[in-house]
Amino acid sequence: MTLDRRRVCAVVAASAVLVYLGALWNGFALDDQPIIHLNPLVHSWSGMWRAFAHSYWPESAGGEFYRPLPIATYAFDGTLTSGATWWFHLINLLWHAAASLAVAVLACHWRGEKAGLIAGLLFAVHPVHVEAVANVVGRAEIMAALFVLLSVYAALAWRSVAWSTAALILGILCKENAAVIPGLVAWGWILGLDRPSRARMAGFAAAWTAAIAFCFTVRWFVLHGYMGRGDLAQFIGADSISVRLTAIAELADVARLLLFPLHLRVDFSPAERTLVTSALDPRFLVGLLCTVALVALLIFAWRRGQTMEAFGLGWIAISYLPVANVVIPIGVLIADRALYLPSVGIALAAGSWIVRLQVPRRALAIAAGLVAAGAARTALRVPVWRSDTSVTLSIVEDSPHSYLGAQFTASILLRSGNPSRALGYYRDATAIFPYDPRNLLGGADAALTVGRRVVADSFFAAADRLCGRCRMHYTTEAGLARARGDTAVADTLLARLARGGP
Repeated sequence: MTLDRRRVCAVVAASAVLVYLGALWNGFALDDQPIIHLNPLVHSWSGMWRAFAHSYWPESAGGEFYRPLPIATYAFDGTLTSGATWWFHLINLLWHAAASLAVAVLACHWRGEKAGLIAGLLFAVHPVHVEAVANVVGRAEIMAALFVLLSVYAALAWRSVAWSTAALILGILCKENAAVIPGLVAWGWILGLDRPSRARMAGFAAAWTAAIAFCFTVRWFVLHGYMGRGDLAQFIGADSISVRLTAIAELADVARLLLFPLHLRVDFSPAERTLVTSALDPRFLVGLLCTVALVALLIFAWRRGQTMEAFGLGWIAISYLPVANVVIPIGVLIADRALYLPSVGIALAAGSWIVRLQVPRRALAIAAGLVAAGAARTALRVPVWRSDTSVTLSIVEDSPHSYLGAQFTASILLRSGNPSRALGYYRDATAIFPYDPRNLLGGADAALTVGRRVVADSFFAAADRLCGRCRMHYTTEAGLARARGDTAVADTLLARLARGGP
């Protein structure tokens, strides 16, 4: 590593940490609570190895996904510091700094130190990363992205089957989207970033196939065959064509978040985002236009020999495909955190393009302006993830039509001893979206707390029609009631569950 490259790495790493220093004052928010704070695995050293035999979400909260490496790191953090939240956030910052360094090194290898510095800085301060870095459970996104970068670099720069495959396994054990590694490396081969022999390519293919098969076989056994969430909220009752039209329409949001991330939001749920049922819907047409623009830019860069720009643009498409809902609905329509890995592509393409400009001062001004704007937006966004309350206020402000804003507000009111107002918000959430059992059982909980048994029974009946006895949701709501001291309500919830069966 040259001295210049060391300086590049130092600046990129320092910038990645500096813009997120405010996260050290953040607590646990939203999914941090069940996955970390209330997860028994996280509070003992044994959780570091027991994580490999358990689901990512605790069984009491649904038992979904298999991502043992992030849970193992949470167990280390939680046991070492007795659950100090600032430590969890500090480790997130360090993982993000490592990922930013990997972006810089990847760009340096093919485009030189200037491109590496710009790409690394753009990635380090990109505002779309705030959800992944400032919310502790976003660590799965960061770790997976880092191992993807390491695997791609090992394949394209070192031609190492062993190191690339090892990083692939580690990436998938962080999050399933790391399985895009073969596609990214193959894209690099197509563009000519490296041209190994056919025998070497076959070796890569065989090793990757075995590794992916192994990871998903272990996942299947641990989860007992459970492979993902049910239908996405917006897609309930939708035909396959409407699902794809809606997914393509959301590509406009993806483009906006990658290129102009001024307006960020926590939530894209109904009725904030609704189903697209016609190819003539303007939302679909805008999303399609963004797709065509990406393809056109990629072809333009390829034909002009701008290899790194083409590689970056292709990276966006390949890495976003698993979460795009175009192939399989995944349970989330769109989320800022899902763009952590795709944003590597925009950083690589932009870094290479800026260096290619013929006027050095103009290139410097563009790079400095983008980095400064990104850093400012990121630093200002970090406090949104300080607590459940701050996140809820953000949802209410940024996504006024969202049912989750009302649901989270109701939950906070219920915990703070204001069940009457909580009941009203649960009714609002149910009116917007009647298919979430948490609205119904939360409403029943609030109604029982204020002594309105008839209202509670109506919520119970709706929940039973929706999902039978909703064992997980009943037990979760009972636990919440007991935690705030409403033992009688908790006993009523559990007794109802016991009488009706699961």
